[in-house]
Amino acid sequence: MGEGSTDTPQGVGHGRGRALGLPLVDHVPVLLKEAIDFLAVKRGGTYIDATVGLGGHSYEIAKRLGAPGHLIGLDKDPAALERAGVRLQASGVGEWPSVTLLQRSFAEIAKGHKAATVDGILADIGVSSLQLGDAARGFSFQADGPLDMRMDPQSERTAEQVVNHLDERQLADVIYEFGEERRSRRIARAICRSRPIRSTAHLADVISAAARPMNQAERRIHPATRTFQALRIFVNRELDDLRALLEAVPRILMPGGRVVVISFHSLEDRIVKDAFREGAIKDKHFRILTKKPVTATELESDRNPRARSAKLRAAERV
Repeated sequence: MGEGSTDTPQGVGHGRGRALGLPLVDHVPVLLKEAIDFLAVKRGGTYIDATVGLGGHSYEIAKRLGAPGHLIGLDKDPAALERAGVRLQASGVGEWPSVTLLQRSFAEIAKGHKAATVDGILADIGVSSLQLGDAARGFSFQADGPLDMRMDPQSERTAEQVVNHLDERQLADVIYEFGEERRSRRIARAICRSRPIRSTAHLADVISAAARPMNQAERRIHPATRTFQALRIFVNRELDDLRALLEAVPRILMPGGRVVVISFHSLEDRIVKDAFREGAIKDKHFRILTKKPVTATELESDRNPRARSAKLRAAERV
């Protein structure tokens, strides 16, 4: 997906199509069964995976769609799209839907769709394992790398620019608003005094020195976690994109069509909850299917630590 990027359609076609020569990445989709159950895929329908990532959810949707169904996958990240294409081509399933992959932000979900033409929409919000595992992308402090954090490598704003050029007050506001970090001012002050900061390890060290855990609860999470989250969200305009997605969903979803959103922190979940509630109570175009967010089982959380913070909400167009 990407701001300002041109669409890059990649027709995947039949499941036995030629692979792209890229390795399949070990990828476990979060809340897979729950997402597919709530989506209630109709054979031969049109579905959008708004955050196709490595194609785990898309693969399960496609299996249920069959021909002449149509699956559309969106992602800012061209590397993710390539690997999703490999997964979808290597299916070995007989009847396979038409699959189109587009390098596009999920904020642009309505682009090219007339009103009430989509049977279902799935959005798994957040950073993918492919992005986290590549130190050169700069999303994680687990391995040293450049301060990048762009989901779309062609977008202009990087984490390095934010860290080194925002003034102290602006930086503190970003860390507090998007990371819900109580020590934002202390961290911003330390960052400004340590400039220039060029790598993830350097930034993590600066934050750790400025925000040492004061109690047992704070020791459970690395001191840099919330700041890295804040920078990633700010760099990629993730919350603005999420609002745009939710605003467009009622226009393109057919009556009876469903939308499923998986989020990973309270800022995202609050936006989804409020949008669904407003759509159900004020606008009367949604029936909420999840009174409370669906969370991962203890077994899934043990197998996939990323699932621990996942929250799934679903609604149906009426």
